[in-house]
Order: sequence, then C-alpha cells, then structure tokens
Amino acid sequence: MAVYVDDMRASFGRLVMCHMVADTREELDAMADRIGVAKKWIQYPGTHREHYDICLSKRAAAIAAGAQEITWRETALRCREKREALKAGEMT
Repeated sequence: MAVYVDDMRASFGRLVMCHMVADTREELDAMADRIGVAKKWIQYPGTHREHYDICLSKRAAAIAAGAQEITWRETALRCREKREALKAGEMT
C-alpha cells in the first residue's frame, strides 16, 4: 500500500500541477490531510480514476511525507490495474 505522485506538468493558471494517487482511498485522503489538500478537491471519487491534482509544492510535501515518485504513464497503468481489480471484485 502506498501513495504516489507523478511527473506530469500541467499548467493551471499560474500553477503547475501533477497527480497524486494511492492504492486505497484511505491512504489518498490521509496524505491529502497531511500535506494540506482539502478533500473536496478529489477527482473522480469512488472510481478507478480517483486522484488529487496537486501543485508542485504539495508534490514536494507529499514526497517528504513518504509518497513515491512515478511517471504519468505509471499513473495510467495503476488506474488500469485498479479498474481490472474492481471488475474482478478484488476491491470495494
């Protein structure tokens, strides 16, 4: 079980954003709390695509708090694996 931040760099106004994903929703929300990201900002809650879009300063905070760095392609792979696990009934 882990939390991950990817290397995507998407402009959002004056910010540069990336994704934060996790193996479970509980881990994802716990990291959001730890780095000061409001839970209301979760994207696609309850689906295999749930994640937070976070700015680079929050990415650095997540890494300092134990998040693992991955590529944006690995983020997509994790989402696909999660979708397949949900289909197979391995996750609830």
